Order: sequence, then C-alpha cells, then structure tokens
Amino acid sequence: MPDRSLDWLRQAERDLEHARESAANGKHEWACFAAQQAAEKAIKALHLFFGQEAWGHMVSKLIQELPEGIELPDELLDKARILDNSYIPARYPNGHPEGSPFEYFGRKQSEEAIEYAGEIVEFVNNEMAK
Repeated sequence: MPDRSLDWLRQAERDLEHARESAANGKHEWACFAAQQAAEKAIKALHLFFGQEAWGHMVSKLIQELPEGIELPDELLDKARILDNSYIPARYPNGHPEGSPFEYFGRKQSEEAIEYAGEIVEFVNNEMAK
C-alpha cells in the first residue's frame, strides 16, 4: 500500500485554512466543523505515516489509538475531545433540542476550535518530520 500520509496532512492543512476563512466570514458552525476535520485528517495522516489504518471520526479516539511511544503534548487529548463536540452538532439541526447549528456556534467557539486543530496539525507535522 503506498504511503498517503502526506496527502492526508496536506488536506488537513487546507481544512484548517477553510476553518479560518469560515470564521472570518461569520460562519462559525462551519469553522468548528472544518477545524474538527483538520484535526481528524491530521491524526489519520500520522496513523498512515506509521503504517496503520485508522477508522472513525472521533479525534480523541484516533489519538488514543496511535502507536505506543508517541509522547502527546499536555492537554492534546482534552483539546481533541472539545473538537469532537463539533462533528455532528455543527452540521445538523437535530444535534440540538431546537434551532439551527449556526445559532449555537459563535466567534469564541470557532477561535478555540481553530486554535486546538492548529495545535494538532502542528503536532502531526512535527512527528512526521522526525
């Protein structure tokens, strides 16, 4: 199987760029989802880099399934858990008791999501550069 880890990482970086653009345009629900996607794809890139396949969409679970011996930065797993909260509720109206996703995501949430996803993408970049 060819190594596609760089393809996944490059898409993660592009998703992070999309998150920033969405936040700048006031589309905070999409910024949060794109940030979650950036983190998910970056961690999947790292799995591929180590010759593993990774399935699922929960960033925290994907991080926990990384090979032993990878030293995680402090609080990275908790930051992944926060990003996981944007996977469904940022896109679907039935992710909340009432209202549309855009009513539940604002500037504060998108700033946090973009920051955390950026840390995860940077972590993966560093791990793949070793």
